[in-house]
Amino acid sequence: MDANFQFNVNGAARKVTADADRTLLDVLREDLGLTGTKYGCGEGQCGACSVLVNDKRVFSCRTSVASVAGKSVTTIEGLAQGERLHPVQEAFLAESAFQCGYCTPGMVIAAVALLKENPRPSDADVVAGMNRNICRCCSYASYARAIRRVAGGAGEAKADGARGAEGGR
Repeated sequence: MDANFQFNVNGAARKVTADADRTLLDVLREDLGLTGTKYGCGEGQCGACSVLVNDKRVFSCRTSVASVAGKSVTTIEGLAQGERLHPVQEAFLAESAFQCGYCTPGMVIAAVALLKENPRPSDADVVAGMNRNICRCCSYASYARAIRRVAGGAGEAKADGARGAEGGR
């Protein structure tokens, strides 16, 4: 049975009518036209569907629309301020931290969440913070460099410490 749900998406109040169990990912992509958030595994294991809910990373493929009612949701589209990219987006570009780009929105969101929680992460913190995001192209080292760039790290993350999701699998 459909119900009305109100929440804030990328700074704007939104109202949708949907089944309470429908995934946030489906609502974002199909109802709100925000296709930057990607469908990956559908099981909350790859991180391609990562969004921020009240500044915490969640997997939108496993999050019901009902559970975000009254909350603030930020997608990849909501990070930039007009034409000015978010610092994490700028760092990902500067470090060429992507190949095919499919996982990149989820990686950027995960990095933003990590840096909100810990603005000066160690290499181990970066690995732990990015652990639930998978990149089939294995761009983990460049993701770690981008995160260290934003965090003000003088050196590059160690290659073995930059494996992201691989390290936990």
